[in-house]
This record gives sequence, C-alpha cells and structure tokens, in this order.
Amino acid sequence: MAEPVQKPTEEPLSRWGGWKAPEYLKRASGSGNRRLVAGSAVLGLVVAAGAVLAAGPWDTGQRKAERDRAAAVQRAGGAHHERNAPDGPEPAPSAPAVLSALGTAGGLTPAGASSLRTALDPLLDKPALGSVRTAVVIDAATGKQLFARGAATPMTPASTVKIATTVAVLSALGPAHRIATTVALSPDSRTLTLVGGGDPTLDKAALRSLAADAARALPDGGTGPVRLTYDTSLYSGPARHPIGPNENIAPVSALMVDEGRLDGSDRGPAPRSGDPAADAARAFADLLGDAGVATRSAPASGRAVKGSRTVATHWSKPLSALVERAMTNSDNDIAEALIRQTALKAGEPASFAGSRRATTAELKRLGMPLTGARLADGSGLDRADRVSAGLLARLLALAADRDHPELRPVLTGLPVAGFSGTLGDRYTATSPATGLIRAKTGTLTGVNSLAGTAVDAQGRLLAFAFLASGTTSPAEAEATLDTLATTLTKGTG
Repeated sequence: MAEPVQKPTEEPLSRWGGWKAPEYLKRASGSGNRRLVAGSAVLGLVVAAGAVLAAGPWDTGQRKAERDRAAAVQRAGGAHHERNAPDGPEPAPSAPAVLSALGTAGGLTPAGASSLRTALDPLLDKPALGSVRTAVVIDAATGKQLFARGAATPMTPASTVKIATTVAVLSALGPAHRIATTVALSPDSRTLTLVGGGDPTLDKAALRSLAADAARALPDGGTGPVRLTYDTSLYSGPARHPIGPNENIAPVSALMVDEGRLDGSDRGPAPRSGDPAADAARAFADLLGDAGVATRSAPASGRAVKGSRTVATHWSKPLSALVERAMTNSDNDIAEALIRQTALKAGEPASFAGSRRATTAELKRLGMPLTGARLADGSGLDRADRVSAGLLARLLALAADRDHPELRPVLTGLPVAGFSGTLGDRYTATSPATGLIRAKTGTLTGVNSLAGTAVDAQGRLLAFAFLASGTTSPAEAEATLDTLATTLTKGTG
C-alpha cells in the first residue's frame, strides 16, 4: 500500500538536543536556561508548529527564512562543512541545533517505567495491532530505555526503515554532500555523454542548464551534429525493485528526471517511466536542439570514451534537503538513491546488495543494535526488511544527540502530527498531541508502524518506535499507534 503524502518538509523545531551520558547531565544540571516547565513547553511547541503553516514559502526541505537564519548563525548546528570539491558549490549550512532534550536537571520528575507500562500495555494489547507488536521508548536526554516490549525482535518496518537509510547516509557523507550529474565531451568533440550520478530529483531546468553549458563547450558552438550517449553505469544489479512495476517507485537508475514520474507530481503514487534513463536522455537531446546542437540519432546507452572531459555539471540539493524530503513525503525514489550513495562512499557496488552491506556496516560503526537486522532496501517497500523497535528508537536518539548535528535532518524531516507529510491528516486540530509528535509512518499490507519523537508534559524529548504485524484494518491500526504516541505527551512522572 502506498502511504498518503501531502506537504514538503516543515521548519525544524528550534533546538532539540540528544541523549547523553550521566556526566553530561551533571554538567547540564546547573544551567538555568535549560529548565522548561510543562506549560511553556506545550504552548511553545504548538505555537511553533502553527507557524509551520503560516510562514513559508517552501524551498526544497527548509523554508527560505529558516535557511537564511541558519546561515546567519556562525557554525550553525555545531559543525563546519568543507566544500565538496574545488569546483563544487558552496556547502549548505548544517541543520540548526534543535530543542535541547531535558533530563532530570532543573527538578523535573524523570519518566517512570512503571507508569509508562501502565499506560502503554493496554494499548499495545489491542487487537487492532495484529498478531505481533513491539515497542521501545527512550529518554533522549539520558539514553535510558523507559519502556520495552520485544525491543530486539526483528520486524518488517515498512517505511520506518527510512530512518536507518537516512542516518547512515548522513553519517557517511555529511549533510552538505551533493550529487553531481555531468556531461562529458569526447576528445574529437563529436560525442556528448550524459552521465548519471544518482540524483532522482534532476529536473528539466537542470537538463536545460546542462545542455546550454555543453553547447558552449563545443567548437564554434556546435555547428555540426553530435552523437549523444547516456551513462548509467554508476549503479549495478537489478533496476527493478523486488516489489515489481509499481506506482510507488520507478526503476532504480543513476539517471532519471523527476523520479521517473509521468504526471508532473512530486510526491505520492504516480504513473512511472519504464526506462527513466532513456527518457532523461531523450529530453536532454531535445534541449540540446534548443541550444543549437543537433544530434545524429536517438540517444544510445554507453559510457564516455577514454579521454573525455567534463564540460557541464549540475549539483543536487544537499543531502540535508534530500533527507528531509524523503522523510516528510515518504519518498521511495529518494530513499533508494540515498542508500546507494552510502554504498558508493563505502566502495560497495551501488546495488540492493551492496547498499545493504554498506548501510549495515555504517550503523554498526555507530554502535547501533543490529541483531536480526536486514536492510533489504532503502525505502521499506521490500517485505524482507527486518529491524527492531530498539534499533529505530536508538537511531532517533542518536539523531537528537548534540554531538551528532550532521544527523539532525532525520528529525527535522519527520512529519509533524496534524501539520505535515504522512501525519498531516492523522491528528486533529484539537488533539492534545498535535505539534508535539514528529514521526515516520510505515504502511504495507498487514504491517503498520510509527517511529519518532514526542515531547512529554515535563518538556522531555522521548524517542519511540511502535511496530505491528498481522494487522487487518490499517485505519484501526494507525489510530491505535497514534494513541500510543499521544500517551507519551501526557507525562509519566
């Protein structure tokens, strides 16, 4: 089943921090400006979430105002990202720090495991959650596991696996990394090759710019016809996702325009091209013609000849923006592109198998609990995916860690309850959890999941993951999952 999608990503909550060791809490305990009473936390977050809808305009992952504010802050997010290449674009600022997670400092009552169990157990026992259900709740300030049921049980996660995909790629490459699409010119200036770099968000405007730059690089502006080839060799293995031809994902290719969508949409299910790379090359040929460069025949698949030089380059948006878009809209095409970028960084083949190995290795390097985990794809469409609730909750807590600002887009991309993405219509305006929950949804036939963060009545940040299998009514399962997350916002101290 396809997940419903709505808006692009929303403005990040201002300053979320991360789970810390006890020594951090000792250092933080004397800081008065980190104390937050329950009322101000709830009111502030609801007002901030309301501003998401009122502000705008949207600009591929972050609002322009938010990006300007982030750029104005020295070393925003606590990290400095160097230029990717000598001739590459300026790096984007790292995601701004988000709400510092509160622990026991300042007199706040710590969440109690017994009260959480009393609140959550009856909900987890509801028949709506199917035959198997697992859950983990973590205090993001301390890393303490507050609640667990089947924490290490491998489950089919559906789209919540995108949490693992995005943490791995940001950890491996950093939020400022951009994906290049290039055009190479043969030594005799008679062949142009459009080279795919794995950017699924490449669009017609980018192709037009590439065509114009390529035309200027030709002798005398390209008075004679040229041969046009296109190179997709960066990716290997099957292009077709195991789910088969599907409106939720195009064939996975290193070269595509608008994710292979044929209806002009930018999110959600859509008719898809059967050969995105060939379609992209044909569009590029037309734009070369507009730039005054004739092509001899239809574009052909092939690599650039030896000695070719790059004459045009288009850079994607930074990974921070791509991650946010993938998370908010549950974008399967971007997720598959991201996991292949992790593979390339690790020196693995950019295939389903190579991406699985590279991402697993990266998460292992981060110290994540991987017992029973199998990352069969990057999007969660593959029912062979297996992750535990414990893994997802730990990944979210890590993304909130103040020592890992490079992972912050995982949190800022999470849909906001009642406002954006796949949670836009799952919480009403009067729900007590609206604006206080940010979470990734997951939906396959018989599988429903929800994993994200919640702010409780004491102002604490909690990371959670709820996974259910064997469900028979998606609507009832989703309502129960939403109630579980809402329960976390009510306080357990």
